[in-house]
Amino acid sequence: MAERVIRTRKGGDDVVVVLSAMSGETDRLIALAHQVTSTPDERELDLLLSTGERVTIALLAMVLQSRGYPARSFTGRQVGIVTDKVHTKARIERVTADRVREALAEGVIPVIAGFQGINENQDVTTLGRGGSDTTAVALAAALSAARCDIYTDVDGVYTTDPNIVPTASRLSKISYEEMLEMASLGAKVLQTRSVEFAMKYRVPVRVLSSFTDAPSGTLVTEEDRDMEQVVVSGVTYDRNQAKITLLGVPDRPGIAARLFSGIAKDNLMVDMIIQNISQEGLTDISFTIPRTDVRKAMALVVALGKDIGAADVQVTDQTAKVSIVGVGMRSHSGVAATMFETLAREGINIMMISTSEIKISCVIEEKYTELAVRALHEAFGLSARA
Repeated sequence: MAERVIRTRKGGDDVVVVLSAMSGETDRLIALAHQVTSTPDERELDLLLSTGERVTIALLAMVLQSRGYPARSFTGRQVGIVTDKVHTKARIERVTADRVREALAEGVIPVIAGFQGINENQDVTTLGRGGSDTTAVALAAALSAARCDIYTDVDGVYTTDPNIVPTASRLSKISYEEMLEMASLGAKVLQTRSVEFAMKYRVPVRVLSSFTDAPSGTLVTEEDRDMEQVVVSGVTYDRNQAKITLLGVPDRPGIAARLFSGIAKDNLMVDMIIQNISQEGLTDISFTIPRTDVRKAMALVVALGKDIGAADVQVTDQTAKVSIVGVGMRSHSGVAATMFETLAREGINIMMISTSEIKISCVIEEKYTELAVRALHEAFGLSARA
């Protein structure tokens, strides 16, 4: 990584480096926390997890200095990454970056800890999994950088997971909207909030491999006419899904508001929501949440169910979400029909459906995930793309 930074600097560009922790380090720290308590306090957990990036930034700064390039490491606090008060998945509210600008003016390479910031109480916060991507793009926006290059374990964004479909194609470029949908729907290449920042501030982002010097990768940028010619750009999946259903809910104004307001207060992320047709004044409401939140959610939803007069609460945690994404869907008809026909042909039942202008998502049984991805990838001709 130091050699890559030095090559960029020799090319005449100022460079700011954002690092994540070493591979497996965050998981190791989480395991340590759970060795001492089954329910770690989230404020203390954030402080613990922030140490992983502090190790890597100090080491890289030392390596750069040893090779004759002045470098200085900074934590999220030191560069003014201010977040809200939510621990373990905080959102960035502003970035001052004064010390970064000072370092650049002095000819020093700033090496910054990703994944972390501070809240208004000066408590350390972390941004959730993939938060270093968000740090990098937020800093790029604050500094009006020409581009943000994100080096990861893959050499770009693919039409789907190559581990499931070996013939998946790497996309040379993808729009912010498509990348945002793919990230939110399960693609692990970029973190959702990093794409939100990039789209809001129009920061071009290149996804490149940490393990090769290939300059290709995938450019995440503004939509152009060529992108609209492609109906579907990619197929994504997310196995971290659970469906919760409230049965026999009174069908009257304000019930859904009470239910989902209560869920929101606990910072639980709800994805797809379906309400059945009312019969005899009662209805069923189903929604999906991350499977990792099921235990926390069920205790809350059972209490809320009693409060709103629901007859029962059921959970199905062996579910997955499969989605197709493409800006070309705006101007092409029959996309939904092709998706549903493809899944039906494979004997895959659809539990829930959600759509937007550029995506269609279906909740299915988890055991059919790979079959669905392969079938949809083939149905939309993604393997043949050059």
